[in-house]
Formats: sequence, structure tokens, C-alpha cells
Amino acid sequence: MRGAGGTPGGLGSFFAGAAMVVAGSYMLLTRVTVTSGHWRMFGYNAFGLSLVPLLIGIGALFFNGKSVVGWAMTGIGAVIIVAGIVMNLGIYFRPTSLFDTLLILALMAGGIGLVARSLIAQGPELSDSITEPLQ
Repeated sequence: MRGAGGTPGGLGSFFAGAAMVVAGSYMLLTRVTVTSGHWRMFGYNAFGLSLVPLLIGIGALFFNGKSVVGWAMTGIGAVIIVAGIVMNLGIYFRPTSLFDTLLILALMAGGIGLVARSLIAQGPELSDSITEPLQ
């Protein structure tokens, strides 16, 4: 049976490291507050303007479902809307104690280190292959 990454050994440290990364990431993400703002362009609400390419593309697709321009406009409109939502998010790290912050960072860094170490060949198969002469 092969271990993590197809190398001999390291399966236990891989799962321990993965659990540490997941725990640290969860603790970090529970301390983040996400807010949204308004889409503004020259002082006016710009969300309606971002719908124009999407609506033109949908209209073109209802007219001709094989229209390359219709598919392109629909895709461009969807990308504009998703990009606008992401660009208007405010992400804040809530105040937390130094101990909690160090615990989060230590779990994540230690977990990444264990996962990386588990991907390197370990165990008796490694020592046998190093001492055998090349044929």
C-alpha cells in the first residue's frame, strides 16, 4: 500500500496535517466579517447598467440559440455581475485575542508542514533503496 502522494509512509502525518489545516482555516474564517457595498459609478447606482450585456445576450439567445454573439454577451454579462459583487465586498478580520491568532496561524503553518513532509518518501523502503547498488 502506498502512502500520501504515492510515496511510502507518511499517511498518518498527511491526515494529521490536513486536519490541522482544516481546523486553522475554520477558526480563521469564523473570525472574518464580510460586508457588501453599493455599486456606484459617478455617484449613481450602477447595478442596472451591469445587467445590459446579460439581457442583450439572453435576448439574442432566445432569437437564435446558436448565436455566438448571444453566448458571448451572456457570458460577459455574467462575468461583469460576478466581478462587481466580488469587488464590492468588504472583508474585515474581527478583533480577537493574540492567543487565538497565534493558535490559528500555528495550526495552519504546522499542518502545511506536516502535509509537505508526508509527501516525501519515508520508512524502510527508502533506506533499502538507498543502500542497494545500481544495476
